[in-house]
Amino acid sequence: MNTPSKSLRQDDRPGAPLLQVTSTSAPGSAAIIQVCGDVDQNTRRTLDDALAKAIVDRPPLLVVDLAGLVFCYSTCINALLAARREASAAGVRMALAAVRPQALRVLKLTETDRLFTLHDSVHAALDGETDRPTG
Repeated sequence: MNTPSKSLRQDDRPGAPLLQVTSTSAPGSAAIIQVCGDVDQNTRRTLDDALAKAIVDRPPLLVVDLAGLVFCYSTCINALLAARREASAAGVRMALAAVRPQALRVLKLTETDRLFTLHDSVHAALDGETDRPTG
């Protein structure tokens, strides 16, 4: 794997959570975007930029690791849906990995869980293991 590159952005509001997005690639097989913190209107661009950059490189697979996502708001769901559309148009498969219970609940409530391939971990996504049960 390549050395990860990091993108940090601190929200301007006092006490706002830090969003950290880390990009890693496994040349020829996948790009991995790790999301840690909170994605909201003030920090969404950091996530959008990292996802767009990964998609432009056209890896066969884009894995978005959500293990460190603090809370999943509609802003985050919209960013993931936009990336999914861009990835699909570019011929890139996109999967979500390590989706925490709160985020999974939002995906189910909005029925967007059906639009994503879900895996228990990044390793499972990279190995193509069976999708995470959503029932």
